[in-house]
Amino acid sequence: MSLRGGRGDLRDWIGQHLDPLETYAESEAGPVRSDFDLSRAYPNPEDGPPTPAAVLIGLVQRDHGLSVILTRRSDTLRRHTGQIALPGGRRDPGETPWATALREAHEEIGLEPHYVSPVGLSTPYRTGTGYLITPVVGFVRHGFSLTPNPDEVAEIFETPFGFLMDPANLEEH
Repeated sequence: MSLRGGRGDLRDWIGQHLDPLETYAESEAGPVRSDFDLSRAYPNPEDGPPTPAAVLIGLVQRDHGLSVILTRRSDTLRRHTGQIALPGGRRDPGETPWATALREAHEEIGLEPHYVSPVGLSTPYRTGTGYLITPVVGFVRHGFSLTPNPDEVAEIFETPFGFLMDPANLEEH
């Protein structure tokens, strides 16, 4: 499947590779990836309960194909200063991952939730800093506008989905 293929084909392909929202049950979560998988220098994922979090992988249809909304974190933050990130953050008690992702995207980049159609969840990821992040994939319809929250976000930009998914562009550090 070409990542530049027809709009419907690619949307269907993406949806088929995600866990559906309808069957989400936190207590039945499947496999988790972690920083510990990459390097034993990170804390072992079994060293204590992680803090639940979620991020939005916002996909926007552009003339060149799909692109992903990314941010550069503010230089004034205490942690992860200047890093490239997906909008997201800590889950509130009782909140679903997609509710968190939409809330955080609204708080961080001004993306109104009604512009996003969540389609599924990707594999949760446990960070070395103690978070269990659930990626939420959603298609963002045209007409939205973005405004960075200066306390959290220095810059908002888009990167082609095909570039991010091309193994030739991946590096492990």
